[in-house]
Amino acid sequence: MSDSLLRWKRVWKTVILVMLLMAAGAAAGFFMLGFAMQNEPNLTAGAIFVLSPGLKVAEYFTPITRQSLGSTFGNFLRVAIVINSVFYFVIFTAVVALARFVVCRKKH
Repeated sequence: MSDSLLRWKRVWKTVILVMLLMAAGAAAGFFMLGFAMQNEPNLTAGAIFVLSPGLKVAEYFTPITRQSLGSTFGNFLRVAIVINSVFYFVIFTAVVALARFVVCRKKH
């Protein structure tokens, strides 16, 4: 019975960690999109793509249609925020995995 409880505890710790990483990725993606949009004239295209890949991807995938400005900008923001959130979630997850690897390696 205790083995089952330990397993569930480990599962919930992992679920909570993933949810925190997703929230951190969404926040970082949103703020870096704002930073990249504000400083786009001063930054190179490579720097913008590294800081906010969603901005450049959204420029390509936002359809050019005859819609209202609010609708077009809303679609642009949705694409950019989702791409940035996934990008920073992957980065944060890789950092946590690397940290766990280093800690486990030092223990043994």
